[in-house]
Amino acid sequence: MAVENLVEALQTLNADDALRARFNKQQWLTLVGFLQQHTLRSGDVLIRFRDMDRGMYFLESGTLQVYVPDSAPVRRPVAILRPGSVVGEPSLFGETPRMAQVEAMSPCTVWLLTGPRFEELSARQPSLGIEFLRAVGGVMAERMRANLERGLPVA
Repeated sequence: MAVENLVEALQTLNADDALRARFNKQQWLTLVGFLQQHTLRSGDVLIRFRDMDRGMYFLESGTLQVYVPDSAPVRRPVAILRPGSVVGEPSLFGETPRMAQVEAMSPCTVWLLTGPRFEELSARQPSLGIEFLRAVGGVMAERMRANLERGLPVA
């Protein structure tokens, strides 16, 4: 079942910027109930640089590349994401333009959590929402630290 594949990927990702939510299996399944599954082909754009959409993605399978477009055709690489990674998480915190572009390097399955669905989750399950925000904040802090160490701009 795809939901179980996503939960396993999230729980087993061994990366500094992994989402480290302290959820039991039932809490993971509750969270997944607020997500929408999407499939991507290799080369598909998941997040467009400077778009204003409000949602974050969970990568179940495949590989995503994150980069900042410079003058065409130059791309400033930021990261390559593996299954279990999250991407686009800053959009849950404010209505600001996307800071990078994200494309599928291979066929991918991703799950979308929109801003309104996150607000609904938080209203129905406040403790789950708070723990999720703590974990997402941890991802953002780790990515900011890594970018600062590499000399990449934070904004």
